[in-house]
Amino acid sequence: MESNHYNDFSNTGCTVPSRVDRKSKPDPTQVDIGGVRIGGSDVIIIAGPCAIENREQLIETARQVYAAGANILRGGAFKPRTSPYSFQGLGEEGLKYLEEARKELGIPVVTEAMDTRQMELVCKFADIIQIGSRSMQNYPLLKEAGRCHKPVLLKRGMMASVQEYLLAAEYILSEGNPNVILCERGIRTFENYTRFTLDLSAVPLLKRLTHLPVIVDPSHGTGLSWMVPSMAKAAIAVGADGVMIEVHIKPLDALSDGQQSLYPQDFAQLVKDIEKVALAIGRKLLPPKPPVA
Repeated sequence: MESNHYNDFSNTGCTVPSRVDRKSKPDPTQVDIGGVRIGGSDVIIIAGPCAIENREQLIETARQVYAAGANILRGGAFKPRTSPYSFQGLGEEGLKYLEEARKELGIPVVTEAMDTRQMELVCKFADIIQIGSRSMQNYPLLKEAGRCHKPVLLKRGMMASVQEYLLAAEYILSEGNPNVILCERGIRTFENYTRFTLDLSAVPLLKRLTHLPVIVDPSHGTGLSWMVPSMAKAAIAVGADGVMIEVHIKPLDALSDGQQSLYPQDFAQLVKDIEKVALAIGRKLLPPKPPVA
């Protein structure tokens, strides 16, 4: 018989911090972003380019992913890159393009803050603050995100255990912000055929350990656009509350992560396929809000 004790890991030495622990809050947390509710029965689709490169690229991508069924627009204005010589993002200019897309389509936007000094500016423009993989253990940044009082999308660090990941989420909740969305985006293993190893086993584990909603980023998790559809559908099948997909109108010319970005038409087909998976497990996609008149 299955144990009713959600977090009985006494034989592993693992514990779950109190605020994220499902025992402290048995009912799932639902994070509401302007009517888009993450963590309920609906499956949420987040899509857009890895990096905002210019106005035309962002606006056109936004229009196409919205038309295909995306509920939330993603786009990086500040980009943490492995090489200091790679494209670092447009900064505030990119944030203004996100704001323009939101006003035109009525779609919420998510973008990353990399530094405590950026938090006030990003909070001004974004509906959801993303804390990226490289910043998962930037504790001053986590605290600042907790004080921002906007929903936070927290990505798992590329070498973080689940316990370390939940403790990072605890930093945000401990500052009074209960609206945290967890995002599995792959961890670094010995395998080098894919960019990372997408740990889909973390999805049911996190759903059992914590009350927070869980989404999956198969774009970063695999680094290969042809793998994204399969892993996105698998993520929904194992219980994810949504997926985050990178889409670019010209992936071959992308300044960041073009090799893992879908063409808009491929994204549109993926949304249709995800809908079938969602229906098979008793869930459904949330229809996008009608565009602003």
